Amino acid sequence: MTATPTTDVLTARALLLDMDGTLVNSDAVVERVWRRWALRHGLDPQEALKVVHGRQGYATMAVLLPDRPMDLNHAENRELLAEETADLDGVAPIPGAPDFLASIAALPHALVTSADAPLARARMGAAGLRMPEVRVTAECVSASKPDPEGFLKGAAELGFAPAECVVFEDSEAGVAAGRAAGMRVVGVGPRAAAFAPDVHVADLTRLRVEAGADGVLHLHVTAPAA
Repeated sequence: MTATPTTDVLTARALLLDMDGTLVNSDAVVERVWRRWALRHGLDPQEALKVVHGRQGYATMAVLLPDRPMDLNHAENRELLAEETADLDGVAPIPGAPDFLASIAALPHALVTSADAPLARARMGAAGLRMPEVRVTAECVSASKPDPEGFLKGAAELGFAPAECVVFEDSEAGVAAGRAAGMRVVGVGPRAAAFAPDVHVADLTRLRVEAGADGVLHLHVTAPAA
């Protein structure tokens, strides 16, 4: 028996989009780079990968090597960013991402990513995705997700209050950051389901945004019924 789709509607005035795992599938690169890093430091790669997603590299290192000086984490993070920027093998758009970005091109939205600007440009380009005009990258913030700074800055740059924004995220750190910012969260992809976002979808083919005459965005999220 075929399940009947159900539709939830969120309203917002601005959309804040994570990149990795939300717009871009970069898991293969992330896992290659961080597996090598974990092995160099005598860590279990599988355990390391549990905390990598969503955070800036130095913050991941601080979790995995809590006694190491932070300046060493920042220095090694710069090396890993260069590795990731040079390795685009397997980078691809999340299903539905090109059409979704095209559909919101004229609507208030921003990219809020833990990648730095060169890595964001490289991955969005490799995935063939349009880069949002408003971007909050790693260089723009003093704290990594799950700190809400990036999302709060994205909302401020767009000119909207946090409660008027909806966040799109795939990771535990990202979902937590959106919540800490006082925003509702749409979880995208298999990782996000475990972190109880306000709404969860398998990919971006399940999302449709309509703008009302009053400027309110109506976000239709369609998923199979249980």
